[in-house]
Amino acid sequence: MTTSTLELDLEPMAPAHLPHTTPYIAPHTTPHHVHLSNAHLDALEEEVIYILREVAAVFERPALLFSGGKDSLVLLKCAEKAFIGQQGAVKTGKIPYPLLMIDTGHNFTEVTDFRDLRAKELGAELIVRSVEDSMARGTVRLAHAGESRNAHQSVTLLEAIEEFRFDALIGGARRDEEKARAKERIFSHRDSFGQWQPKSQRPELWNLFNTKLHPGEHFRVFPISNWTELDVWQYIARENIALPSLYYTHPREVVERNGLLVPVTQLTPLKAGEQSAWRDVRFRTVGDITCTCPIASAADTADQVIVETIAADLSERGATRMDDKTSDASMEKRKKDGYF
Repeated sequence: MTTSTLELDLEPMAPAHLPHTTPYIAPHTTPHHVHLSNAHLDALEEEVIYILREVAAVFERPALLFSGGKDSLVLLKCAEKAFIGQQGAVKTGKIPYPLLMIDTGHNFTEVTDFRDLRAKELGAELIVRSVEDSMARGTVRLAHAGESRNAHQSVTLLEAIEEFRFDALIGGARRDEEKARAKERIFSHRDSFGQWQPKSQRPELWNLFNTKLHPGEHFRVFPISNWTELDVWQYIARENIALPSLYYTHPREVVERNGLLVPVTQLTPLKAGEQSAWRDVRFRTVGDITCTCPIASAADTADQVIVETIAADLSERGATRMDDKTSDASMEKRKKDGYF
């Protein structure tokens, strides 16, 4: 493990979540030089590797939730360090549990293609289960054809848990993303219905985890709970982790709606009276097309994203996710029903 200091020339800029057209007065009129240490990443990485190995040692049928997004790619990199060695140019060992993806059928192809590529490169087993299959079975029914399938992933996920009898699912959720996730333990118990009980969580003292399960129950394990979005991007920069192109600036047709830049697609078309525009944007988080929005950005490297992340004053989900705008408790409700 190595540490380094990232030197950044910070020009005055608008917060990353604001469109280019939004007026912004910079607090300083001259650029300034910042030394941003990433020495703390060693401790965060060490904690993640410990948890990943603990899951492998304690549980019989764990799986790593892998979407191809930045957080799951950080987890995958830590899993590679935890389990895969190298002798000369030859890699030895393999990740001891499969990668699991719940596909809504409305995911960005750039992300799903990257998911397949990384799994193949590591020789990891990749299991994909689709919301569309749940719809065909009748276990998922949409209120209308245009309804987002994002929340319905819970049903498909619980069906996959029953199919493969998974007793632990490792996910990339972080506490800084959203209020409900800030409540959750690293080892988060789920009852036999796959539900989360926020008022009945088990204590976590230091690195001691209660992993006792009754038949039919399972755990959701979140090794990067203590990371922030800035930590993730510093780690991506330090480890030179490749990401889907959506995470960096690219031109895209968008429309301003409810304070968000909504991508114009077949799944999210323009509404009556709306006008779209082409903007340079990037995605801070990537999920279902129907509920994930980009932000205005010119950042085309991890270091430039770090600069924007320092300036941002909204969490990535708060700035980009339509499904979290429905109510203050929308995420907590979905988690109680079995969501990631």
